[in-house]
Amino acid sequence: MNQQRRELLKYTTVFGLMASAGLITSAQAEEWNKAAFDGKSLDEVFKALGAGTPEKSGAVVFNAPDIAENGAVVPVGITTTLKATQMAILVEKNPSTLAAQFFIPAGTEPMVTTRIKMAQTSNVYALVKADGKWFMAVKEIKVTLGGCGG
Repeated sequence: MNQQRRELLKYTTVFGLMASAGLITSAQAEEWNKAAFDGKSLDEVFKALGAGTPEKSGAVVFNAPDIAENGAVVPVGITTTLKATQMAILVEKNPSTLAAQFFIPAGTEPMVTTRIKMAQTSNVYALVKADGKWFMAVKEIKVTLGGCGG
């Protein structure tokens, strides 16, 4: 495993424990973009992120299955060759459109993987902020009921 990735995982765990223990101050908690996570449509989330209308880019690679047999745990990932400062995952038909937002520290590899929850088949957007602009890739992920593939 890459040493920078190990360091990032270590600090993420430490900050998570600090937050659960109440050791992070309210000033640090204000960095959380509540308006973006409360957005119910793509346009609301784009506006809250300051993304305007992100442009599609081949430099944003979105790794996700074509068919998710279990909508409760859909594996997704974003990689890019851009010097990313932020990444986000949006699910168009979810009750809360913004599924995840990541801040990429300088000097780290711009790559994230996670699992998201999807209630139904939907377009899923991978957003990357680099050089003050937002770029995106889009993929439709089909969610099956009962793993039947239909």
